[in-house]
Amino acid sequence: MKTRSARTLALAMITAALAQAASAALPTGQEKALVDRGRYLVSIAGCNDCHTPGYAQAAGNVPESSWLTGDRLGWRGPWGTSYALNLRLYMANMSEKQWLHRVATMQSRPPMPYFNLQAMTERDQRALYHYIRALGPAGEPAPAWMPPDKLPPMPYAQMP
Repeated sequence: MKTRSARTLALAMITAALAQAASAALPTGQEKALVDRGRYLVSIAGCNDCHTPGYAQAAGNVPESSWLTGDRLGWRGPWGTSYALNLRLYMANMSEKQWLHRVATMQSRPPMPYFNLQAMTERDQRALYHYIRALGPAGEPAPAWMPPDKLPPMPYAQMP
């Protein structure tokens, strides 16, 4: 009887600790507002079009758990072949301050419209950061950029 009571108490304590940890991980208040704004921006700004595999082909009908995990589709042009980064891995160890600095100094290869990201308000840039970080790391890194003289593996889109 004593052992059963101790197990029940231990189970209750573990359950309470897990519940507390889970609720601590959920954004609240201002953080939730930033995450919600970031989700909205990702949805309307075209981030998923390149950074989420199959998003455009599925007319956006891709589970959010797959969003922003990068893509293996190459974009080949005079700059070489670039790939849409896995933003969830890219930002996993980046502070908000580092992200804001990165956005301000970014000059990515095509077709990334980095200038649109730079034109956003700092609040919106912060919202993107908080949303992507809230998604958590997932997926594999995108392939590395390839120089113009290297033929990339399929699939790739040839651009002028």
